[in-house]
Amino acid sequence: MTAQPDTHLLIVDDDERIRSLLQKFLIRNGFWVTTARDAAHARRILAGLDFDLIVMDVMMPGEDGISLTRELRAKMATPILLLTARGETSDRIAGLEAGADDYLAKPFEPRELLLRINAILRRTPAKVEPKLPKVLAMGEVRYDVDRGEMWRGSNLIRLTATEAALMRIFAARPGEPVSRTSLVEDLNRGGGRGDTGQTQERAVDVQITRLRRKFETDPKQPRYLQTVRGAGYMLAPD
Repeated sequence: MTAQPDTHLLIVDDDERIRSLLQKFLIRNGFWVTTARDAAHARRILAGLDFDLIVMDVMMPGEDGISLTRELRAKMATPILLLTARGETSDRIAGLEAGADDYLAKPFEPRELLLRINAILRRTPAKVEPKLPKVLAMGEVRYDVDRGEMWRGSNLIRLTATEAALMRIFAARPGEPVSRTSLVEDLNRGGGRGDTGQTQERAVDVQITRLRRKFETDPKQPRYLQTVRGAGYMLAPD
């Protein structure tokens, strides 16, 4: 079974290798995937975006997945699938009592995870209530995630097609660095040019500079669209 269009998953795991492997596997199977490295990072992402399902590791430094599941379940109905290296019955019960919809012990076959995700999505009632607008604030500027529009007060800020595409990419991963290579790949999927990788990465740098001018108070010292040394660029909304 393939994913429905626009099915958005959040992967929460402190292991960068597992996050990357799961993200690539699930994207290949038709999902739109965002990742978070810990509970605090997940909260920041969930403050601005809705998801169809959350896949979360239990054993994380700081706040564990069961505690975060309990908190999220008190205020949202988004399905949660817990992953853990601890497969004892008591642990499974603790996760389910916290509000998780399913529980998968590590190590697991990616195919089994896919089957469980699809099973949860099949039995999840379709959302019938209208979605509230999701807005990311950047000082006096706000970005409407659903509409892909940027506003300063009542004035619409005009974005080029490439700037709009970049904002969609960053808005899906607030607080998470996005590499220049990844940006090039995402932009090309939307219909990019056939330049060399190095040329395309330089072109992305130029577009980032132009985008910053649209909402940064001081584009040379950006507050919201930051350069992360060795990692790429990151959108850090208020």
